[in-house]
Amino acid sequence: MIYRIYYEGKRKFALPIKNREELMALRNSQQNLENLSKARRGDEKAKAGLLQLAYNIGHADGLIAGCKSIGSYFFHDVDCYDSEHSERIKNLILEKKDEIGLRMLERSASGGWHLVCERRPGTTILENQVRVATVLKVEMDTGAKDLQRVVFSTGGSEDDLPYLDDCLFTEPMSAEECEAEYKRLRERRQRGEEDVPAGAKKANKHYRPWEEDGAAEPRHQGNTEPANQGNTEPANQDSRESATPAPFPTDYHGIPFADIIAKYWEVNNRGFEPTRGDRDTLTYQLACDLRHICGRSFEWLDQVIPCYDGFPVEEKRAKIRSALSSEFNGFPIRLRNTLSAFEMDNGEWEMDDEQPSAISPQLSGKRMPQGVRDSIEAVGPALSMPVLTAICPAIGMLATGVRLDVHGQKKGLNLISYIAGDFASGKGQIDPVIDAWTGEVRAQDMMYQMQEDEWRRKKRAAKNKKEQPEEPRLPVRCLPLNNTVANLAERLSNTEGRHAFSFTPEADTVAQKWKSAMSDFSVMLRQSYDGSKYEREARSADAVNVHIDRLLWNVTMCGTPDALYRVVSNYTDGFQSRIAVARTPDNTFLPLEDKPHVLTMRQTEHIQQVAHLLPLMQGDVVLPKLEQKGRQWVERIRLETMKNDDRTRARQRFRVCVTAQRMTCCLMLCKVAEQLIQKHGMSGAEKLLKQRPDLWQTMLQKAQTPQLLEAYDVIADYLMETALYFFRDRIEAAFQSRDYRGNNDRRRMGKNDSIFERLDVEFSFEEALQHSVAVKGAGVSRNNARQMLKNWRKQGLIVQTEAGRYRKVERLERRV
Repeated sequence: MIYRIYYEGKRKFALPIKNREELMALRNSQQNLENLSKARRGDEKAKAGLLQLAYNIGHADGLIAGCKSIGSYFFHDVDCYDSEHSERIKNLILEKKDEIGLRMLERSASGGWHLVCERRPGTTILENQVRVATVLKVEMDTGAKDLQRVVFSTGGSEDDLPYLDDCLFTEPMSAEECEAEYKRLRERRQRGEEDVPAGAKKANKHYRPWEEDGAAEPRHQGNTEPANQGNTEPANQDSRESATPAPFPTDYHGIPFADIIAKYWEVNNRGFEPTRGDRDTLTYQLACDLRHICGRSFEWLDQVIPCYDGFPVEEKRAKIRSALSSEFNGFPIRLRNTLSAFEMDNGEWEMDDEQPSAISPQLSGKRMPQGVRDSIEAVGPALSMPVLTAICPAIGMLATGVRLDVHGQKKGLNLISYIAGDFASGKGQIDPVIDAWTGEVRAQDMMYQMQEDEWRRKKRAAKNKKEQPEEPRLPVRCLPLNNTVANLAERLSNTEGRHAFSFTPEADTVAQKWKSAMSDFSVMLRQSYDGSKYEREARSADAVNVHIDRLLWNVTMCGTPDALYRVVSNYTDGFQSRIAVARTPDNTFLPLEDKPHVLTMRQTEHIQQVAHLLPLMQGDVVLPKLEQKGRQWVERIRLETMKNDDRTRARQRFRVCVTAQRMTCCLMLCKVAEQLIQKHGMSGAEKLLKQRPDLWQTMLQKAQTPQLLEAYDVIADYLMETALYFFRDRIEAAFQSRDYRGNNDRRRMGKNDSIFERLDVEFSFEEALQHSVAVKGAGVSRNNARQMLKNWRKQGLIVQTEAGRYRKVERLERRV
């Protein structure tokens, strides 16, 4: 049966082609023929855009990953060296079409030939490919034996498609029969009963039947995998497996294989090694990945991979052989992430008061979920924390129906962030990433704005008429900050209980527009962070009256540090502690990159897929592991600050904990969306979330992985250190100011509240100066202290006994 292959994200899906007309329409489409013409001129990118078909599958239900249904036909690839050789092969194939069971013959984009033949019942695809190659005496591609093999197809002309049998459009076997056949053939292959030469199973892609030496490479009924895939010398199979293993390296680029495997399970299996229930699958997976750094050698892999949970040696070796015979599709992402994790572990995430780092090795994009990972890749690792801080308010806006329980209080994912950096520091790279996340909401807003424009046009036309068009109240959610208080409040009241979002690449817009109303701006953002009630009343009938039960408004601002101080000018009202501040790295003397990071179409598509699913997640959620992680972090900071008597840092920890939990929850929601997309495809994930509204809540509990919980600590530490870098001095100065009236446990003045009463009967000038500073602050000078003592002496409160020494007169009199 012929299946058309299409992609949703990185997942491949199959759609059956029912008849010749449908196939020819696809092959002869203008897009396919244009790509074919470019591909034959050497354009690899155009080749990737060709129509993709699959022939080895029996029955597929959409997603072909993990398909276990083998069909009645199989695909066979024959490479040709030149046009003369290609024509000779074509004639030979057509001459022997009955003998090989030919059902389709197609010229490939590179000039070779693609064959689809009938598979003999009870035999594997590889056995049939060897049979065809032996009959035709042609070189065989050994990488085309897997079930999910996909083929780039060409046109429908007679030159490109010389032969096609209509029987290919139907599968003679039922779905149950195809699955049973697959199971039988898999067991037969695992027992080593495939009747093929050992050379045909080598991962060399070029197998020539006429070069088989019966003595050296006999057909046999035993194990057929060569001991060393890198060795092309013929040798007896039994002697290879019984010989003493060669002394293979025990490390890869200085990293011991034992450490690589331990880190592999940590990154890809939550730290769990294979057990009796999953050791078959996971050992096969490990072998598939490690073969890329073990020279594709059986003996090397056998030496490196342990037998997990009592796994028999022969069964482990069978898994290694199966892995070596599977298709090679580039360096595996699981292994790449594992090796990258060693680079992360070797680096330290350090910050100091002089230069807070904007790079967090623990938050490498490779360990982040879809959407977040693409956002980090679009700006580069140096801006990983700034872009994460910028997109989390957008994610919280999209997941507007999600309420997270933090310390027993359920609140929405309300977030406010500011990305601070000097000019030309890379802040502009974040703009297209934000646009990708909010693209769908902005498209809806554009339709609403068109309706408003139409209303304004009608209102102008009916200016002098009695009947005036009614003003629409439309739920525009992406709101510009270059706005008035009244207009913004009205917009926020029309969002129908959903989050609004504002983004500005220049925070000076806020400072300038809200210069006379910065207090209102601060109040609105503070109330939006808490999701509290917001009211605004006016007596005028034309003025805006706003009554919002829960103010939901997420904001991301980018700007210079001095603009940050213009936006946040009060350090005692709680506005500062509600803002998540990130800082771009210092790139003053960095060289220009050869390939600057840009947002690609693929990354945009991945972000938009996640953004489309987030609004479908609605409900309250309690994340016990995340809550416990937050409490542990708060307690650690409490002890550290108490030992250092750091009141500013201790006070800052409360809201940093809440903000970090909300940001980490955003990452976990993206993880849930990624898992749904990978398993069900985009449309399947959307349909499933609509059918099962509580599914995401169940999956979110499992998304509390060690990697994302570790990310919480990194985010919280980063937010704390960056906030203190920008605001510590200003916060401490504000609380020490004489204008500040904070909470005071005492309700009446005591004797030690005055400088005079603090001093002993006899005291020195330095003691008087010290107590003056303690009471009045650091602004007291030595001249101030001298003037104070002079006044006391004139009033008869003290007498000078010697240079720099004084005695209280009033206390002596009282004692007498």
